Parts: sequence; structure tokens; C-alpha cells
Amino acid sequence: MSNLYKLISVLFITAIMMASCSKPKTEQKVSVLCTTFPIYQITRNVVQGYDGVEVSLMLPGQLGCPHDYVLTPQDMTKLSRADILIINGLGLEEFMGAPVTKANPEIKVIDSSMGITEVIEFTDAEHEEHHHESHHDEAMKDEHAVEEHHHTGANPHMFASPLMAAKIAQNIATELAKLDPKGADTYTKNSQAYAEVLNKLFLEMKEMAASLKNKTIVQPHGVFDYLARDLGLNIAGVMQAHGQEPSAAQMMDLVKLIKDKKVGAIVTEPQYPEKVGNTLAKESGVALIKLDPVASGPNNSPLNYYEVTMRQNMLVLQQVLGKQEL
Repeated sequence: MSNLYKLISVLFITAIMMASCSKPKTEQKVSVLCTTFPIYQITRNVVQGYDGVEVSLMLPGQLGCPHDYVLTPQDMTKLSRADILIINGLGLEEFMGAPVTKANPEIKVIDSSMGITEVIEFTDAEHEEHHHESHHDEAMKDEHAVEEHHHTGANPHMFASPLMAAKIAQNIATELAKLDPKGADTYTKNSQAYAEVLNKLFLEMKEMAASLKNKTIVQPHGVFDYLARDLGLNIAGVMQAHGQEPSAAQMMDLVKLIKDKKVGAIVTEPQYPEKVGNTLAKESGVALIKLDPVASGPNNSPLNYYEVTMRQNMLVLQQVLGKQEL
């Protein structure tokens, strides 16, 4: 009896093994890595509902704009495991370049800014801050560099405007569809729907901005250039064009400019300290407000985090600039 039991057990185990071997292997998901939080958020909306792709964020969500970032061993590991890398482009990821192809020669790169023509060029001061010649630039000139094109002096903060974020979403979907045809229908459908959401948001914000009694602001650096242009706001000056606190003489010039231009608000952002903005507000008597360009955010943020944040920005602008007379 025991021998029969053993035989049955062996046959049962063999049958299970054969059945498992005969089953098709689970298809591996396409691994998509996004460099920065805003690109990660947009990509998540583009791929939602599709099981064939896995999207992850390379840099910490709370980092903000990574102009001076240096790749870590952890970043290199993430790159080595990714099939597709989606970057902001326009020089924001100067830290990338040759190390990317060194970590993963097979990785496919999507530049989310590719083909968008409404690019703002930095002023001389802003250009020096964000696009100074450095070893990062030299790396980008390497024959194996990730980006094939260079936008000298281009402002990379397109994501801060819903109108431009919609274009970015459609860019990402178009390129993902080429690299992963199985998900093409989903990417196209999602990007069209998300672009509609963002364009509607833009029209709401533009209508709000048209009713403002004072449309002149001072911003921390070039982060709100696209938002201001698209909403019809006037940027009178920049507080920290070089990423450093202005000198005493520069502060005096800024205070004079704020008064002469009848600035309605001094704008700060949650990604950087408010020290300079607080001082300028105190010296000029002009309101200090905080707008969020959504350059950073929680890693587990909801899919509508961008829209919610922009509507909060709209409320702040209404509350301050909507009550002022020039």
C-alpha cells in the first residue's frame, strides 16, 4: 500500500511540474523610469489602466528641479534595470549624459520636450544660472550622450503651465507607443483625455487671470516663465537669478523695481526657502504669496495632484492680485 501511495505521489508531483512547464511564462512588464516628479506624474496619467508597463521615479519626489544633482549608485542601479527613460529635456538633466549609456547601453530615451516649439529662452542672468558651461555640459557632448539635441539657453520649466503640460503628455504617449506598440491604444486614449483635462484647466486659469486687477509679479527664478506667459501675467523681476541670495545692493534695486513697477505680489515656491521673499515683502510693503510649480511632490500622490495644486495656485492669485488696483 505504501509503495502505491509513493507512486501516486510521484505521478501527482510530476503532473504538476509538467503543467507548470506547459503554461506560458508571464510576460515581463516594460520598465519605464522617469527622471523628475512632474514627468513621473504626467507619465502615470498616460499609462494608467495598462498592466503591461511599470512606471517608477528615479529622483526623490521632493527634490524639485535637479539642476546641480549628481547621480548616485542607487540611480545607476535604477537605470540599469529600466527599458525606457523619460526625461524633461531642455537641459534640466545636465547630470545625465554618458553615465546613462554606461549603466544601460540598451535603454531607450524619451525627451518629453522634443518637438515643442513654444520654448522660452532664459534671460542672460537666468541662462548663467541654469546653463553655465560645466563638466555636465561636457558629458552631454559625449558621442554617447543621452540627448541628441541641445537647446542652448532654453527654460526647461514647461511643466509649470497646464497648457505646456498637455503637450508634454501627448509627446510622451506618442513616443511610448512607438517603443511599446502593445500599449499604444491605451497611451493615445489616455493622453488625449489627460490633455483635455489640462487644457480645460488652462482655460479656467486664463479666464481667472484676465480678471485680475494687478498682473505684475516678481518670481524666485525662471520657474514661472511659461505659466506667466500663458496666463498673461507680467514678470517684473527675478529674485535669485543665479540661485544665490542677492547682495544688499541687489536687494535695494529689487525693492526699487517692485515699487516702480507697481508689483502686485512677490512669488515664492515651496521648493525653496522664503528668506529673500520675506525680506523684499517687508521692505516694499508688497504681498508675499506662494505658488507651486509642481516641480516636486509626494511619491504616492494621486493622479490629479497636478490639477489640484494648480487650482490652489489659481485661488491664491485671485485672493491677492484680484483685489489690487494698479
